[in-house]
Amino acid sequence: MIVGAKSFFEYERPELAEIFHPAFRATQIYKSVYQRWFDEFELMTDLPKPLRASLAEDWNVKLPALHRRFDSSDGTRRYLVRLADSELAETVFIPEEHRSTICISSQIGCALACTFCLTGQLGLTRHLTPGEIVTQVLVAQRDNLSWDMRDSFNIVLMGMGEPLHNYDNVMKALRILHDDEGLNVSMSRITLSTAGLLPPLERLANEPAIPNLAISLTGATNEKRNQLMPVNRKYPIEQLLDAVRRFPLKHRQRVTFEYVLLRDVTDSPQDALHLVKLLKGIRAKINLIPLNEAEELGYKRPSDGAIESFRQILIDHNISAFVRKNRGNDISAACGQLKKKWADEPEKVVHPVGAASRLDCR
Repeated sequence: MIVGAKSFFEYERPELAEIFHPAFRATQIYKSVYQRWFDEFELMTDLPKPLRASLAEDWNVKLPALHRRFDSSDGTRRYLVRLADSELAETVFIPEEHRSTICISSQIGCALACTFCLTGQLGLTRHLTPGEIVTQVLVAQRDNLSWDMRDSFNIVLMGMGEPLHNYDNVMKALRILHDDEGLNVSMSRITLSTAGLLPPLERLANEPAIPNLAISLTGATNEKRNQLMPVNRKYPIEQLLDAVRRFPLKHRQRVTFEYVLLRDVTDSPQDALHLVKLLKGIRAKINLIPLNEAEELGYKRPSDGAIESFRQILIDHNISAFVRKNRGNDISAACGQLKKKWADEPEKVVHPVGAASRLDCR
């Protein structure tokens, strides 16, 4: 790679069509990089040889390096992706029988300071660029999926950071991932999770192509949510849910509400009934997330009995509720934990055994 070369992954195809002449070269190169997995211009033999040499001088089509990869016995893989400025982005690949999930970060750290989230303890270092978001998907896809299964994945923006705090870069990345001449990921296969930043949420509702929406809720009252998620002090639950009610949904589409279960804080039957009342009239499903315990957090995971009792109350009130399955039990897994623990360690692909925390893409 030539020092100072532009990252190809930062650009949408229409932008490249304005740069490359003739303009159809943009589509040729897009297909080569995103569909054929080429990481050198020399491999793009449908381009004239002098053009290949010229492009190699000015553009970089290689994926970022891996700082570390953590492999779980259940097939889950978690990555620390090394960025150009040596910062680290956390990415997770979660294998499933029919369609796997790639969980990506939108920021280095996070400014929202939710008290149950390790990323919040890191604070915000910076936003990720569109290319840094896009290449997380490509790293996980190419490291885990065979050629025949290369399209069998969903994307969730539930890693480090608040996606709507980095709105322009996130939406540009989604347009790149959605481009039908590139990776061609349907918006129905992408889920964006937000803690509830209202102005960008309302802006999202007016986009021409909108991903699935997930709301990180956790507290079911303003009192609880103010304690756990400081963003609620600026955008209270009533305002958030009003925006959700106005959010455009397709036929049979529902909003996902993510609710972290914290022992003796958010897991009581009364909390469940507050949640039922709160979501009345909203096309919703609830993703219950038992806390991924970590030494740095002052909360505990509820008992399995308390979790099931909470879920049953929701079901009894005709609300679809699911308990998130634990994945990657043997790797450091709470969002932000890898960066906090391994950022200063040498680059290495590792297969750790016996770590106590569980995977949590929020």
